[in-house]
Amino acid sequence: MKPSHPVARRGSSLAANLGLSERVFATSADKAMVKAIDAGLDRVEAGLLEEVRFADTIADVSTRYLLQAGGKRVRPMLTLLTAQLGAGVTDDVVTAAEAIEITHLASLYHDDVMDDADRRRGVPSAQAVWGNSVAILTGDLLFARASQLMAGLGEGAIRMQARTFERLVLGQLHETVGPQPGDDPIEHYIQVLADKTGSLIAAAAQSGIIFSGADPGFEAPIIEFGEKIGVAFQLVDDVIDLSPQPAETGKVPGTDLRAGVVTLPMLRLAEHARSDAASAALLERIERDVVIATGPAAAADPIDTNTMASRIVPSKETIDAIVAELREHEATRATLAEAHRWAREAVAALAPLPEGSVKKALTRFAETVVERES
Repeated sequence: MKPSHPVARRGSSLAANLGLSERVFATSADKAMVKAIDAGLDRVEAGLLEEVRFADTIADVSTRYLLQAGGKRVRPMLTLLTAQLGAGVTDDVVTAAEAIEITHLASLYHDDVMDDADRRRGVPSAQAVWGNSVAILTGDLLFARASQLMAGLGEGAIRMQARTFERLVLGQLHETVGPQPGDDPIEHYIQVLADKTGSLIAAAAQSGIIFSGADPGFEAPIIEFGEKIGVAFQLVDDVIDLSPQPAETGKVPGTDLRAGVVTLPMLRLAEHARSDAASAALLERIERDVVIATGPAAAADPIDTNTMASRIVPSKETIDAIVAELREHEATRATLAEAHRWAREAVAALAPLPEGSVKKALTRFAETVVERES
């Protein structure tokens, strides 16, 4: 049996992160499902603390660092939710949920190195604390531990984990090198989101079906749901990045924009810029006054040594105004509309599932994803 000792909750109901509120889920069957998911999450949380322990002193500290910093545990919740279509929260389901979350955790260590991120989950990033090498090796350790957990679930689990890991890496690679000549930049971007985010969410939901012994016919719809809702989730994040309410989003408005990170609003703006002068002017100001002034180039080269002309760094007010202009641009409205479309398609993929609490919960989760529009 997995550890079952009490674990401190991160809110009044962990399952509420999936949108499973008492107001919406009022029947006895709904309440029983929510209770089962919350109880399962307690087991997963306890198991995670045990599984990321290492005899090596440095590894023991670094691997638990981001785990203890928090996180909503959305992926384990999806595993426990779809398991309700079968035998429920079995030991194998809990093990799979732990493996999926540890895989996600490992990817965060590597992402922060790739992005040279300063913070993660409200604390200094691992690479900011220990340096790139320790952060990378910590991620590797966590990937190895996740693989060990999946190996205990059989060959099918190993294959699923390997496929998912391959897609995570390919997604990061394609994001890093960017679209190649002849590639459509937007199609390339959406594929990156599907690989980096959608694949792991799909694996989480699929695991609940497999390891609860649910009808195998539910796998394909659940995988499609997971992939599509993963894309929707990231597209909404692109919009949230421009939010004027950092207290609610936890991010400085335009964080990705300032760092020169490619997002769909920027790709859509570039499309508009080809035929609209105002959009072209906005794109030019973003590239000149936001990305250059606040990105790595600003610190590395504040003065053009060839011309000896000092670069005039725009004020915070100027940059905030440019971010606000992009927020109100059609490019951002189109991004939000696209996120809603992906969420609708995710819900449509659930048609083969039986009516009931699980299908209602997955539908509500999709709605919750695109309601994060602060």
